[in-house]
Amino acid sequence: MEIQRIGIVGAGQMGNGIAHVCALAGYDILMTDMSQDALDSATALIGKNLERQVSREKISKDDMALAIGRIKTTLKLPDLGQTDLVIEAATERETIKTAIFEDLVPHLKPETILTSNTSSISITRLASRTDRPEKFMGFHFMNPVPVMQLVELIRGIATDEPTFAACHKVVDRLGKTAATAEDFPGFIVNRILMPMINEAVYTLYEGVGSVQSIDVSLRLGANHPMGPLELADFIGLDTCLAIMNVLHDGLADTKYRPCPLLTKYVEAGWLGRKSGRGFYDYRGDEPVPTR
Repeated sequence: MEIQRIGIVGAGQMGNGIAHVCALAGYDILMTDMSQDALDSATALIGKNLERQVSREKISKDDMALAIGRIKTTLKLPDLGQTDLVIEAATERETIKTAIFEDLVPHLKPETILTSNTSSISITRLASRTDRPEKFMGFHFMNPVPVMQLVELIRGIATDEPTFAACHKVVDRLGKTAATAEDFPGFIVNRILMPMINEAVYTLYEGVGSVQSIDVSLRLGANHPMGPLELADFIGLDTCLAIMNVLHDGLADTKYRPCPLLTKYVEAGWLGRKSGRGFYDYRGDEPVPTR
């Protein structure tokens, strides 16, 4: 099928980024969220990010105007029923995602493809709660979406070839690169990345190094653009913990046990950049290590 209209569930960091790149690629976007404030904030942020691309001569002013014109919003989830492709980008909790798909399914066209931007939850299990497991797959964008070039495409056990081909075509049109992953906990990126971050937290927990020494070691010693603790703060410590729990529960291997210090930070509400404190304190002019 030819995909032209894309529905996006969730107007947060990932949802607005996906709307941005899809609109820029010429798709008509309908984005939904539970609050009008979230939709308004997302629309404003998309405009700001497009302006930044114009200022850096990545796109033209005409490109920006056309992209903004292609993005519509709604508070009514059923309105997404007439889109060709739905990308769910809600909170990384399976109960929430399942409820969204169950509410949406009765309103969908028979040919609509359902996808989830989940970073770790079983695609097969999510698909099984819908009426179209063969037209369901994982569509995992990296954060920040306008900058990162990779999209993980994850087949569930029932995903058919036309669905995979249609989603791959969308990735190509976005100018991004697709990596095909099998439906196992964490897929590829987070199966490798999150244990590294978790090990960095253990290194801090055990007193091997400070926040600053751990991050500078990986930046300068392994040529990483961000240290692992800085990256954890950027991702969100709650998200890191949720993915580690999925890996630990799904693979039943003690090497995926979340570090107690990571759990403690999440319990304290120190979730990283989005809450103002994590492994760094962001409330001043410059980030300051909290340990």
